[in-house]
Amino acid sequence: MGSATGFIDFKRKSVHYRNPLDRIKDWQEIDQLPSERILRQQASRCMNCAVPFCHNGSILAGMTTGCPVYNLIPEWNDLVYKGKWEEAYKLLSKTNPFPEFTGRACPAPCEAGCIASLANESVTIKNIERAIIDKAFEEGWVKPQIPKNRTGKKVAIIGSGPAGLSCASILNQYGHTITVYERDDRVGGLLTYGIPKMKIDQNVVDRRISLLEKEGIQFLTNVEIGRQITLNQLRSEYDAVVLCIGSTRPRDLQIPGRNNKGIYFAMDYLHSTTKSLLDSNFLDGNYISAEGKDVVVIGGGDTATDCISTAIRQKCKSLVQFDIYPKRPINRHDDNPWPQYPKIYKLDSGQEEAASVFGHDPRSFATTALEFISDENGNVIGVKSTKVKTVIKNNGQKIRETIPKTEKIWPAQLILLAVGFVGPETDIFKNSKITVNENSTIRVKDGKYHTDEEGIFVAGDARKGASLIVWAIQEGKEAAIECHEYIMNK
Repeated sequence: MGSATGFIDFKRKSVHYRNPLDRIKDWQEIDQLPSERILRQQASRCMNCAVPFCHNGSILAGMTTGCPVYNLIPEWNDLVYKGKWEEAYKLLSKTNPFPEFTGRACPAPCEAGCIASLANESVTIKNIERAIIDKAFEEGWVKPQIPKNRTGKKVAIIGSGPAGLSCASILNQYGHTITVYERDDRVGGLLTYGIPKMKIDQNVVDRRISLLEKEGIQFLTNVEIGRQITLNQLRSEYDAVVLCIGSTRPRDLQIPGRNNKGIYFAMDYLHSTTKSLLDSNFLDGNYISAEGKDVVVIGGGDTATDCISTAIRQKCKSLVQFDIYPKRPINRHDDNPWPQYPKIYKLDSGQEEAASVFGHDPRSFATTALEFISDENGNVIGVKSTKVKTVIKNNGQKIRETIPKTEKIWPAQLILLAVGFVGPETDIFKNSKITVNENSTIRVKDGKYHTDEEGIFVAGDARKGASLIVWAIQEGKEAAIECHEYIMNK
């Protein structure tokens, strides 16, 4: 690279996060990129490793390290360092169709695999990726890529989340005519209604959708396949169909008191909040509110963090998050070596905001719920918890064991369940040959993307299971290639 000692000369400097007590007053994006001078310095920290781990997504110890979309990270880091931003954008676009999304909402497994972290700290890859695409839009380098020729073939894509958009983009570039069906009133799926707007502003999503429309892709909203149109009807009208329907069935927590009023799945809470924000800036009142309530969020992942950020902005009275895992160490343990994703203690944006408001990390670690408590009218007023320890068997199976005499009752008038997802909704393909595996994902031939129904493919969380946005984008790309080959060979 241009600077052989960049990782020595400059310390890691990430995005600037707005003050938590200021940013919780609005729904604007919480972070701001550093200056161009600092970004170029950060890019110079890339070491041009002989065998880089950053650009190749791998599953190590059950977690992703490296980039699933195979971004050419060392190459565009070098271009940014040299001030060649437009060339960096062109190189980034070869692998990632939507870097403005991953540059904001991806947990950056590429940085977990960065070799510079062995010397001090990883390169700020995610920030640089976002800076490249943001500058490309500012400079007008991002233009519609309209196919010169059309094949006469038609493909229907069900779902407009990251997998659906990625698949649609690639198939459209092949020259096929693409129609994307979305059951919600807005395009974007998870990008629109699953990720709060302080992480991805809706203008960022709409800007990309507008480009895809100019490239020839048609989006049909408020159309639910399986109700207004059957999957068989769709299959008869198109040369192929791709299911990008996500893993949207939430995992439930069936404990005493589950039917009490005031207990919601996290995605229902987030969806209602975002829709009301976009529809009326909350004037319609059509959302689940945490205002003035004691809130308990059950779950330890990104969705739980998003619930925390949202409840804080709604001015909740108090907030606690149950995380079933014990508190992570400050530094890596020996059983979590590089380049595995680091399992260490950190404050995500939501916990940072809660700590700023209430004075402490909202998480209660190694904690699980035992019972939901209600008043005489069936309204939830609290939750009984207990501490747990995680025992790992020889076969790798994790067993949670409750610890006696650690029960505690927490006040709660709003409880949000963010304990994961158990697969796609199956009604859409109940009258087809499509089936699900034992892990509730859609079964495919030869481990690829073609389902058991001729001409119907699947990509994203519906095939892989609930995962990262960057995996969904890569799944959409690979499914598009397989779908294209099927259409043309046929």
